[in-house]
Amino acid sequence: MAAKDKGTGVKSAYELALERLDAQGIERPREEALSDALKGEIAALRKKAEARIAELEILHRDRLTRTFDPAKRDEEEAEYLRERRRIEEERDRKIARAKKA
Repeated sequence: MAAKDKGTGVKSAYELALERLDAQGIERPREEALSDALKGEIAALRKKAEARIAELEILHRDRLTRTFDPAKRDEEEAEYLRERRRIEEERDRKIARAKKA
């Protein structure tokens, strides 16, 4: 039975999904070959952004523990979300720029 499974008739889930995309007329996802140097650069960019987000979250939690006014807490939460979104967008822009280069 194991020899039968290794035959050409058995397809991976990825291959089946690609066949379904083709059947529906959807374009296949691009397969980008990234160099090791580029992978390292992207990993460094992500790690730096994660560190900035972690720092932002720690400071946010600290400010929330010292703020009791619901309006100020809501304002602090909105500011935290804006800053987090900004950091994530900056990370994504840098990664896209690195991939284009």
